[in-house]
Amino acid sequence: MYSFSILSQVGVGKVIQLNNLYFDTLSVDSRNVFNPKSTLFFAIKGIQHDGHNYIHELYNKGVRQFVIEKIIDPSLLPEAAIFLCINSIEVLQKLAKHHNDQFDLNTVGITGSNGKTIVKEWLYQLLSPTINIVKSPKSFNSQVGVPLSVWQINQNHELGIFEANISTTHEMEKIAPIIQPIVGIFTNISSVHDEGFSSNKEKINEKLIFFSNVQHLIHCRDHETVHQAIQNQSINGFTWGKHHQSDLQIININKQNRLSIVDLQYKKDKFHISFPFTDDTSIENGMHCVAFLLLHHYSLEDINQRVSELRHLNMRLELKKGINNCQVIEDTYNNDLGAIRVALGFMSQQNDELSKTVIISDVLQSVPNDAILYEQLNHLLMEYNVTKLIGIGDSISKQKDCFNISAQFYTSTEQFLSTTNWKQYNHELILVKGYRPYSFKQIVHQLEEKTHGTILEINLNALTRNLNTYRSKLSNNTKIMVMVKALAYGAGSDEVANLLQHHQVDYFGVAYVDEGVILKQNGIKLPIMVMNPRQESFDKLFAYQLEPAIYNLTLLHQLIDYLKGQAICIHIKIDTGMRRLGFEMSDINKLIQVIKTNQNIKIKSIFTHLAGADESRHDSFSIQQIELFNKVLNKLKTELSISPIVHVLNSVGILRFPEYHFDMVRLGIGLYGVDTNTNSKLELETTNTLKTVVSQIKKIKKGETIGYGRTGIAKSDLRIATIAIGYADGFSRSFSNGIGKVVINGTVAPVIGNVCMDMTMVDITGINVTEGDEVEVFGKQLSITKLAHQINTIPYEILTNVSSRVKRVYYLD
Repeated sequence: MYSFSILSQVGVGKVIQLNNLYFDTLSVDSRNVFNPKSTLFFAIKGIQHDGHNYIHELYNKGVRQFVIEKIIDPSLLPEAAIFLCINSIEVLQKLAKHHNDQFDLNTVGITGSNGKTIVKEWLYQLLSPTINIVKSPKSFNSQVGVPLSVWQINQNHELGIFEANISTTHEMEKIAPIIQPIVGIFTNISSVHDEGFSSNKEKINEKLIFFSNVQHLIHCRDHETVHQAIQNQSINGFTWGKHHQSDLQIININKQNRLSIVDLQYKKDKFHISFPFTDDTSIENGMHCVAFLLLHHYSLEDINQRVSELRHLNMRLELKKGINNCQVIEDTYNNDLGAIRVALGFMSQQNDELSKTVIISDVLQSVPNDAILYEQLNHLLMEYNVTKLIGIGDSISKQKDCFNISAQFYTSTEQFLSTTNWKQYNHELILVKGYRPYSFKQIVHQLEEKTHGTILEINLNALTRNLNTYRSKLSNNTKIMVMVKALAYGAGSDEVANLLQHHQVDYFGVAYVDEGVILKQNGIKLPIMVMNPRQESFDKLFAYQLEPAIYNLTLLHQLIDYLKGQAICIHIKIDTGMRRLGFEMSDINKLIQVIKTNQNIKIKSIFTHLAGADESRHDSFSIQQIELFNKVLNKLKTELSISPIVHVLNSVGILRFPEYHFDMVRLGIGLYGVDTNTNSKLELETTNTLKTVVSQIKKIKKGETIGYGRTGIAKSDLRIATIAIGYADGFSRSFSNGIGKVVINGTVAPVIGNVCMDMTMVDITGINVTEGDEVEVFGKQLSITKLAHQINTIPYEILTNVSSRVKRVYYLD
């Protein structure tokens, strides 16, 4: 615990209100404060968010210690301790450095363009059985992530492994002193974040600031530009690679049966290391780890034994639909306290209507006393409001008395699987968190809803980054309504909505009342506009406090008759040229009269929809629509004396008509990385990936036919693969006979024959494919836009056609 007064010693600023308070938890996110009395909150003013806007909310929740950049009236927070500074992030960084200075801890620093997190996690896996290690959770490597990582250090830790990343100049000089690495690893260099630097050379030199005081810097000698920069700065390097001057030289790599045998020479000794993978990226990441182990005098026998247990890491938190109305979070690749906190934080962002259950293995963390470790785990579980614990393993079972929540314990995964009645799990949010040797994927398999091999993956981090990209184009006062109709464009409405609610969008829009009801039943508190309400759904609309969009006098009178004087908020839609739904110009005077005589109806917003916002050839018509809308809007505001929210623009309109953002914009398909404006330079990320698997491979003789109608004809001897997706899954029959294509192992494979209901055949002649291999239907390798062009349709149709029988998997990268 630190006294609040410590900030005057480490930070540049002044205490404007001091109470005798102490903290042991740091927070920069108002949504993730679970231990308010001992939390120090840093209010950071960013591009998309301003933490100062949530100070009073946090105070009401019990937070009493704040670092702020804006002057506020201390009398409004009478019990608070307040530190005023110029830069909250700088104070956070200096506090973390001060914390690190209290310990005599050896640290490993990792930077580079790619592979940082994998190398960190593999080093942790290789070393943690015998050393108590603290490491960066997930990819906590930014200006804020680094100090939060270092804050985890305590007196029991023997080694720290931290990664650092920068996106522009002068960032590394701020975070390098926080970590103070003794040994460094420079993974590689690529074009990632090139836009923040004038040249590749400048980017390398900025990253090397991290290693100015290291005893050894491990790097690949084959990356000549990196090696030369290290030489120029006289940093003591430890090199590996095929180059003959490498300290650890690769003589040969023999790949066979998912195994890579790497022949090496170190000093005068020749030996080999067997890696349990064959891809070049994993071999490079693994060699960094081998170099580290050799440098620290591990025996060759020990290194080979440890490396043989390495596995590809699925470093993703995945949210899946579970049995009995449960949701399942899978995180089964490591299990230290830092990773557990990250997983619990993700859990806290989900549907808060469900009770929280954690199934967890022995915690992989070397400490002098297991009781201390599991008391810390108990504290974490209580902090995040977990209601039930399932502990699996000898260690956690022996410490059952450390836990103050409802708990059951099993000595092995097998015991748990063989004795569990799965019907007992009902309406729960279940986190399955375990170290890989405990085989917790078997538990996930029992808990997740059973479907076939086709899945739609939704990258929640990418979705969040796209949201923030659009936010950066808006003023601070412009609200965002996110359209989550049609299952959030196929992604899954309640899961996506819970994430967006966590990231504080302002409104949701749905097409029908039933869609809004599902959101409300799954913990959504934000207001929801229903675009197409029907008279028969008024009961549900009113019961769930949904807000209807009213588009003509008939619907308005039906609603008035139903309400019988009860109050409701509505949205008025004006038809300015879309010719779909909306009040005609001739109806406006009557609309005004009806609203004036029904004071129980509050107009929450007035809006219209542009018919051709995505094409410049329609710009004059779009402007004509907006001018007409403004005329009607001013008449309604004046005669009704109202100040409603005004909104006109969809995703593409946000970029093409910035002068018409009004009070709110409606974000739809752009959130999922699809930009229908072909001239846009907006950098959006792919969020949705549709995958399936190869079910069977066949050899086809020249002249044979394939599929229904025998439309697929082999013009030569072929190899074909049957993949587990068809038109019932949303893979249109229009993709038949070579029009559609998929990607298998990085290579395009065309459809041959007609697409079937549940299966499709593709030509894999000349491609290295085996049964069970993964197939990408759309995603990063084959964009939704390209797929849509193949059958002359639009990305909206491709996304929304993905069948509900296709399993959705949500993950953090």
